[in-house]
Amino acid sequence: MTRTPSPAPVRAGRLRTIIRVRVGGLPGSFWVLWTGSLVNRLGAMVNPFLSLYLTQARNVPLHTVGLILAVVGVGSVLSQPLGGFLTDRFGRRAALTGGMLANAASLLALGSAHTLPALTTAGFALGVTIDLFRPAAQALVADAVPAADRTRAFGLLLWSVNLGFSAAMILGGHLATRGFHLLFWADAAACAVFGLLVWFAVPETRPQAAGRGSGSYRTVLADRAMAAFAGVVVLYAVVFQQAFATLPIAMARDGLPGDVYGLVMAVNGVVVIVVQPLIGHRLDAYDKSRILATGFLLAATGSALVAAASAGPAYGTAVAVWSLGEVLVFAVTAAIVADLAPPTLRGRYNGLLGMAWGTGFLIAPLLGTRLLGIGSTVLWLSCTALCCLAALAQLALGPTIRARGALDADDPEPRRADAS
Repeated sequence: MTRTPSPAPVRAGRLRTIIRVRVGGLPGSFWVLWTGSLVNRLGAMVNPFLSLYLTQARNVPLHTVGLILAVVGVGSVLSQPLGGFLTDRFGRRAALTGGMLANAASLLALGSAHTLPALTTAGFALGVTIDLFRPAAQALVADAVPAADRTRAFGLLLWSVNLGFSAAMILGGHLATRGFHLLFWADAAACAVFGLLVWFAVPETRPQAAGRGSGSYRTVLADRAMAAFAGVVVLYAVVFQQAFATLPIAMARDGLPGDVYGLVMAVNGVVVIVVQPLIGHRLDAYDKSRILATGFLLAATGSALVAAASAGPAYGTAVAVWSLGEVLVFAVTAAIVADLAPPTLRGRYNGLLGMAWGTGFLIAPLLGTRLLGIGSTVLWLSCTALCCLAALAQLALGPTIRARGALDADDPEPRRADAS
């Protein structure tokens, strides 16, 4: 007589299979980086509340707040190219840990500044140090994770960042009511924990040939495929940043209060947190450029829906659609750079990627507010057009990226750690 298996062991076996498919096979150093990224984002409370800190705690006039935030933005454009140089020159661990500790110091300096010159100087330092770690983190993933698993790995990093940031927004609002100084100390502590965790638990992965003679940013810019890809990222970044630069203004013009904007933007976090684990492990099987183009087209669709929106549910639907595109875009952009970059220049290639994002973020409010002045429909249909242009450009780059990725896939083993 055949015995029927108990349902509990069957369910447990299925659960183990699901977990193995989604998160299995990645090296321990990746999970240290994942954990550190989660901790760092849990503490990322200063940036979202920076304008409130300047106006409420330091009594800075509104027009001066804009100037200080612009200085922070200029510093952030420089942050990742500098981080990329440090990553290739001194190693992944030194660049990430040093960047995190420098960011912690700048946060504490800004939190204790009182005069306008001190606030401006500390704000610039915050901008320069805020993303110093990012090229090193992306290079670590590219070094340690086999090419076939990189899209899944970068997607899991995106998930940890969004999970931590969503919690940080709630916790930051709670701490801000008890004193802004708590935000700065919590953020600085999270930066230090992330940096020290990587320093003590992640081996160095920089190729032995890297260092002073490995190349320069001139080498990176001479790579036409990478330069073109950076241009594509700028187009999308201009559109992506409209969620923060002009969407709240557009919603206010429709008579919607600020709390509705908060709820609409919460849709973004929910979509990313729920969807990424469901599809992230499947993306490795598809062409990266086609995934990216699909993400751009979803962003175009979301922008077109915003053009027609006038009520909270319609705006929420539009944000949900472009958030699906965000999942695809952020899962593969760093993986494409990993395919394009020589191992000895992965820091600088990721630095150029970061500069592309920063450039788009600087252009976004300038262009977006001018187009919004003409009309909301003009703004959002222009965003739709930019995303479609980015999708077409990415499809044109596809053959080159596939050819470069195939060369990298010929060496499927991840890079082993150098002596450190």
